[in-house]
Amino acid sequence: MDCDTGFGSIGADARMGPSRIAHAANARECDLSITYNIYCDESNHLENDHQSVMVLGAVWCPLDKTREVAIRIREIKSRHGLSSGFEIKWTKVSPAKLPFYRDVLDYFFDDDDLHFRAVVVPDKSKLRHSAFGQTHDEWYYKMYFQVITVILDPNSRYRVYLDIKDTQGVSKIAKLQEVLRNNMLDYRRTIIERVQTVRSHEVEQLQLADLLIGAVGYANRQLDSSSAKAELVRRMRQRSTYSLTQSTLLAERKVNVFRWRPREISE
Repeated sequence: MDCDTGFGSIGADARMGPSRIAHAANARECDLSITYNIYCDESNHLENDHQSVMVLGAVWCPLDKTREVAIRIREIKSRHGLSSGFEIKWTKVSPAKLPFYRDVLDYFFDDDDLHFRAVVVPDKSKLRHSAFGQTHDEWYYKMYFQVITVILDPNSRYRVYLDIKDTQGVSKIAKLQEVLRNNMLDYRRTIIERVQTVRSHEVEQLQLADLLIGAVGYANRQLDSSSAKAELVRRMRQRSTYSLTQSTLLAERKVNVFRWRPREISE
C-alpha cells in the first residue's frame, strides 16, 4: 500500500492517471446522464477467522436496468421451484441446486449490463497493520476503496451499496464516501451520489455478488471438496476466459480481478 488518499495508503491499482484527473476536474461540465448502482460484498473478512484468503468484490449495472435484473433473477428462481425470497449464497451451493446456480451464473455472463470486479487478498497472515498505523477494520474499508475506485468514470454517477455487517460501520462508510469523492475530485458530489449499507436478502444484485465472490475465493483457495462449487468455478473460468487466480487487465469490464499484495516492510 503505497499511495496516500486521505484514507490511508492504497495500492497502485487504484491510482488515477493524469488524464483521469483532468477529466474528473471537468466532470461538472459533462452530461452525467448515466447512473450506476454498485453492489459490494466480501468473504472471510475477519482478522482471526483462520481463513488465509479474503475476497472483496462488486457487481455493477446501470440504475435503469436494476429492476430488470432483479426480475430476471427471480424468474430463474421460480423456474427452479424456489421462492422469490430465496437468498442466493455461495454457502448454499450444493449438487441438488447446481442447475439453478449454473443458470444464475450464465445469466450474469449473458447480460451485457452486468459487470464484476474482485480484489483477492491471498494471505491475511502477512498483514502487518501496526506498521501502517491502522486497525484491521480500517484496512478492510481501504480494500473496498480498491474495489470501487477502478469502476468509477468521472462522466457517470454512482450509488454504492455495501452488505450490512454490523451497526458500528456508519462512520467508516461515511469516510469511504468522502475518500471516493476526493479521489474523483467530486467536490460537488455529482459523481458519488451515495454510499450506504443494505441487507443482502433484499437485493438480488448483492446476492449475485456473493455468488461470484464465492467462486473467486474457492478458486484462490484451491479447494475441490464440493463437486458443485468446483463445477461453478470451472464454468466461470470458461465463460470469462480467465483463471480467476491472476490479475486481469485493469480495463477489463466483465470479470475484473486484482490480486493484491501488501507492501513489503523493510527491517
